[in-house]
Order: sequence, then structure tokens, then C-alpha cells
Amino acid sequence: MKFTELKLKPQILKALKQLGYRELTPIQEVTFPHIIAGRDMIAQAETGSGKTAACGIPIVQSVDPAKKQVQALVMVPTRELALQYVSAISDVAKFTHITPFAVYGGFSIDIQKAKLSHGVNILIATPGRLIDLLRNSPLNLSQVQTFILDEADEMLNMGFISDIEFIISCLIHDHQTLLFSATMPREIKHLAKKYLKDPVTLELNIDQIAPQSLCHQFQQTTGRKKLASLLQYIKDTKPTQALIFCNSRRNCENLFDKLKKELDSIDIIHGGMEQSKRTSLFNRFKKKQLKMVVATGIASRGLDFSHVTHVINYDFPDSPLAYTHRTGRTARMGRKGFAVTFFSNHDLHTLKSIIKNNNIEPVWLSEPPQLNNISTPKYRRPRFGRGRKTSSRKTHRRHQGRKL
Repeated sequence: MKFTELKLKPQILKALKQLGYRELTPIQEVTFPHIIAGRDMIAQAETGSGKTAACGIPIVQSVDPAKKQVQALVMVPTRELALQYVSAISDVAKFTHITPFAVYGGFSIDIQKAKLSHGVNILIATPGRLIDLLRNSPLNLSQVQTFILDEADEMLNMGFISDIEFIISCLIHDHQTLLFSATMPREIKHLAKKYLKDPVTLELNIDQIAPQSLCHQFQQTTGRKKLASLLQYIKDTKPTQALIFCNSRRNCENLFDKLKKELDSIDIIHGGMEQSKRTSLFNRFKKKQLKMVVATGIASRGLDFSHVTHVINYDFPDSPLAYTHRTGRTARMGRKGFAVTFFSNHDLHTLKSIIKNNNIEPVWLSEPPQLNNISTPKYRRPRFGRGRKTSSRKTHRRHQGRKL
């Protein structure tokens, strides 16, 4: 279906044409009528399927710019995703008088209060900063018509469930709730059952978690040879842009120190960096001013880097879910992409789970390992936020202290 077939405002159609949007993605086509109709909804889809625009376009359509109150509230787990979300909505609302704005930690709350006082129609927020504003500013959510919870499973992972429940408790009037999640653990199902009213449930491509246009490559190596293997892979494949993932801040810094001596146009990002530096790096990377970035998991969720051709798992992912979200940074929206994962004998159990759970066909860059005789461990997602009496403020402080 084409966007021109929808009854969108002329200003929105003009913006979509300028952005090069012609046809709806599958999730956009299926979700749009339900969102416009005001139905509560649970949508599960592969990463990179167009979830941001799936709810961004209809809420821009439904918001009244003449009203200077917050009419749509979008909750996201990270600052980077908040910035990406507000950028995407700003692009769609470019020719309207609708004002989107993002609030998140690591930035002056006084500046955010001042902006809110001048009128914001669509508010994108991380949980901790929104709670700060609800407690310490005149922020009013009584006019919110649509509440969107995006990357719900990552909210669970980061321990934000109690924060989310507190925020939902502030929305005491009738409103629409949209829940987007790449995976659907039982804690998220419980949250949806508790707060959503007769929701439409949509499951798109859940058997094909990984994008179909993504080539999954695996190479066995040892600790001593891994750096040489990485450099050889980069030399052979010549990525247009690449994200190189490590499991910790220390590993990230150590690898970056070695790679910057061998490669040009490379930088590093992790949760210990100042927000301004992280934002600057993401912007440079999206504008193709950087060719490679060494990153921790902070770059693995929700972020849309259109030009990334390769994701490299230098450190082996600790779960099938981590693999899914890392590799989802390439092959987005049907584009071709490559994911290479270095592994050792110690990783064979998890490797088998990744191949099975993600329903992928591996391409072996080294001798294929004998996986048939290895039992597949049952992956259990860690439980967060269940039965805890911790206040949302303490949850936020604990999260802020984590170094991703």
C-alpha cells in the first residue's frame, strides 16, 4: 500500500514524499488503521521493520497543533533512542505546526522545563527523567490521547517496569495505549494484560526474528588470533560502515586502542561517556562522517543507522536476544547486510542456541563446528522488576549508575 492511498494531511504527505517514503512496510500497513481508530495494540515485529514510523505517522496525523498540551507520550529506554524518535517525528511533522520534544537524563532539566512551558504536542521521554519532571515541574499529562511504550522488552531488561507502572498510574483518564516490542517475555505480557483494554495483538515475522536480507557469518578463532582475524575480515570485505560490538566498556576501550593504530575513521561509544559526546558521535555516524564504531550494547537497540553494511561481534554475544539486537543494526528496511561473529570452543552451546532461536542459515568463514552433539541450553531471560519494592526513583538511580 502507498502512503498516498491513506487519508493523511497534505503536510504529512509532503514530508513523506521528501523523505522518500512511498510504500508502507508490513507493520505500518497492518497497524495504521488500528492506531487511527484509537484501539489499544500490542505489536511484535522484527528489529528494523519500521516500528518508529508505524506509530509516528498516525500520531502526527491525530495531534491537534492548536492545543499546546502533550497529546501523545512516547516512552523509550535510552537517550539515544529518544533523540532518534524525536528526529523521526520531526521529519514527518516538518510542514505542520506540531511540536515534538524529547526529555532524558544527562541534559539540563531547567532547559527541558522551559521548553515544556512553551507547549509541546508530542513528548518522547526516558522513564527516569519523565518521573523527575512529573515530581518537580507543572508537567500535565491529562490531555494525553495516545501512550506509546516502545522497546518494552528492553525496559524490562533495564529494570524500568516499576517506573513504567508509576507513569501509567499518572494517566488516570481514558487514553489509547500502544505497546511495541521485538520479543514478548511473560512480564511484558502481564503488563499488557493489566493496562491495555481489549488490545489488538499483531505478530509479524516472529518466526523470522532476523531480517531476511541479513547474511549471518561465523568464524572460529582463538583469543590470540582474534584481532588479526578482525583486521583481515575488514580488509577483505571493505565495509561501507561497521559497528563492532564488545561485551564491556573495558573490552571496548582496549579494542579501540588497538584498532585506531591500524584503521582510519574509527571511534568508540559506551555508557561511560558524556551524553554530548555520545550524541555527537551518533550524528557523525549517521551522516557517514565515521566509517566504524566500536560499541557496547548501548548501540544495539532500536537505533537506525541506514548506511551500516556490517555488524561485527568481536566479543561473542551472551544470549540469542543480544545477538538479535546487535545484528539488527544492519539489513534494515530490506537492505542487504552482513553480520560476522567470532567464536571459540567455549561459545558453542550459545552459538547453537543463536542459530536455532533466530532461525538463520549460518555462513561459515572457517571450518564448521560439530554442533549436532552439543546440547542446546534453554535460554532463560533474567527477571527484572518482579516483586520488588524499590521505588522508581531508586530504580532510575541504579540504572543511571550502570556503565554500558
